[in-house]
Amino acid sequence: MSAPSPTPRRDAIRGSIDPLARGMARVGLSANRLTVIGFLIAAAGGALAAGGLWLEAGIVATAGAAFDMFDGAVARVTGTTSKLGAFLDSSFDRWGETTVYLGCVIGCTQADVEIGAWLAAAAMGNAFMVSYTRARAESLGYSSGRGMAAVGLAPREVRTAILGIGLVGAGLAGGVSADPTLSTGALILTAALGLIAVLAAITALQRILFVVRQGPTPR
Repeated sequence: MSAPSPTPRRDAIRGSIDPLARGMARVGLSANRLTVIGFLIAAAGGALAAGGLWLEAGIVATAGAAFDMFDGAVARVTGTTSKLGAFLDSSFDRWGETTVYLGCVIGCTQADVEIGAWLAAAAMGNAFMVSYTRARAESLGYSSGRGMAAVGLAPREVRTAILGIGLVGAGLAGGVSADPTLSTGALILTAALGLIAVLAAITALQRILFVVRQGPTPR
């Protein structure tokens, strides 16, 4: 069984960002620099969430995740793709995503919204499993390139969108609190985190089943 190929929608997105990528390359922004910048922006988003600045956290974290598209695009249009760049990209992407979930754990804990902290931890763990199953499958030869990224309901782009909506929605609704009951903002954020936790778990299982169906010998 071969991995699904990139969808026409993914190709259309790639075509739309290539001109921006060329512009970034012209001003001296290399793919690896964009990778690190994206991580630092995501980490700032996590810090904002830890401080209870939910609206700002959503905007900043989403902006940081957007660099996941641009670093690869810059490498592609400049002909500088490499295994090292791919390694740095994946590593800093996972690290950046983790900092945002950790920020949610801290922010919810500070606001006494325990269910939010629990769901943020669950979302973080299951998101890690989505990435791990892909990386492990590819390392064993079951899939390569972008193929495995097309398996499952909630790749990173979907998780980022849901989390961004949850954070921004929480901020616009007045923040996250549990006094005397869960605020509207807390309900929005916990719903987003819960959805990510469930969808990420399903995605990890989908990727495991995808590998199992191929049998003991990669094809």
